Amino acid sequence: MNFDIFNIFNFEGPWPYIIDFVIVIIIAFPLIVILLENRNPIKSIAWIMVLILLPVLGIFLYLYFGRNLRKQKIFSKKELSDAESYRQLHKDFGINIERVQSLGNEKISSKIKIMKLLIKNSRSRLTENNKVKVLNNGKETFDSIIDALINAKDHIHLEYYIIEDDEIGNRIKNILIDKAKEGIKVRLIYDDVGSWGLGHDFILDLIEFGVELFSFMPVRTYRFANKINNRNHRKIIVVDGTIGFVGGLNIADRYLKGRDGKGFWRDTHLKIEGDAVKSLQEIFLIDWYFMSSKMLKEKRYFPSHSISEKHLIQISPSGPDSDWSCIMQTFFAAITTATNYIFISTPYFLPNESILTAIRTAALSGVDVKIILPEKNDSFLTNYSSRSYVQGLLEAGVKVYFYHKGFTHSKLLMVDDVFATVGTANMDIRSFDQNFEVNALIYDEEITLQLKTAFTNDLENSKLVLLETFKNRALLDKLKESFARLFSPLL
Repeated sequence: MNFDIFNIFNFEGPWPYIIDFVIVIIIAFPLIVILLENRNPIKSIAWIMVLILLPVLGIFLYLYFGRNLRKQKIFSKKELSDAESYRQLHKDFGINIERVQSLGNEKISSKIKIMKLLIKNSRSRLTENNKVKVLNNGKETFDSIIDALINAKDHIHLEYYIIEDDEIGNRIKNILIDKAKEGIKVRLIYDDVGSWGLGHDFILDLIEFGVELFSFMPVRTYRFANKINNRNHRKIIVVDGTIGFVGGLNIADRYLKGRDGKGFWRDTHLKIEGDAVKSLQEIFLIDWYFMSSKMLKEKRYFPSHSISEKHLIQISPSGPDSDWSCIMQTFFAAITTATNYIFISTPYFLPNESILTAIRTAALSGVDVKIILPEKNDSFLTNYSSRSYVQGLLEAGVKVYFYHKGFTHSKLLMVDDVFATVGTANMDIRSFDQNFEVNALIYDEEITLQLKTAFTNDLENSKLVLLETFKNRALLDKLKESFARLFSPLL
């Protein structure tokens, strides 16, 4: 029996050739678009292979996940211009590089080029009068967040990738409702994909009692297909313009109680008071403007404070709306300035070639490089893709550890006892190029030492990976890693 599609539908004459021609055109168009984007050749080849091997499915995958929106610009030129003029409304905070040089601290001065980079690539203000508290894991973080929310006097701003309708999610929701009833202005931005499971009742409860909220880039129809892969991965809370939170924890029970099969959830967050909070506020208000078209210009959102502690901090946003991969460039600069050590903790290690080369070069040149990865990951592809880099790291002298107490979700980079970054960005291509992220960059020995101590404690709950042992892993594992590695530019 002949199952030829043209016979089944009784196509005769020129129709089979016309249909073949249309199919070729449909497949050729995204191929041409990919070539003209001049993106990373590895990523381009990966998408070309997907389109050739899976011609129909590949087109849909590319439309939903593959568009290079850094080139296409998610936001219009007018919106970006308006945002820049908005930024200029509140420029009366921050210090200059000359002030850093006057401190006479050689260690801090050795990182000035990172500060200059952030001023150029993301216009990140350098702030000095800050108080920082390192929050380890869910209990410390949520206790501190809840205390700040309950004591809010003027406004509460939240921006999150994941909010779930569970115990901690409802506790936060009820606090927000209570504060809105008191007349406190509450605004919330949540990512539509990250918070996909958030029910209508949860949202309607917030709206009913006066909480203003927006879902970031809703994905409902094909119109939004090209935005599904550019998610708002930021986690920001600003209370009264004086207290800010940023780090790795979303609002969900697993960040507090762990996850079935993974055990304890290890994470890191920051509570910040002082000038750096103004930077977090600025990022939130610009995002709010993009969502609502409303500029919140009142000085109440940038109040004065009495913080006199000295901790140098820059807050850097990064995303497909900017011309540069700001956080990736910062990681690269920090790694290449290292002279003593580089400590990294990340749940997802899928670096681009620049970061991978910088890490291996640092290790080969004698810098002590340690990386903590989870022994058990929450994704098959990311787990095996991350492991595909391990042997090359070990051969360069990098010390790789698998965290076995539970699942480590901390996103940390520490360099030379004086530089550290905590935030939302993972050490992966998605965080570098696709998602909207935010990180706190800290130039301070005291805070870096606190983070280093926590990192050292994590090493005690981790197993050092030995090169010879890893080389002798099962052939099936090697095949899984190689297979997953093929998809790393797309993850």
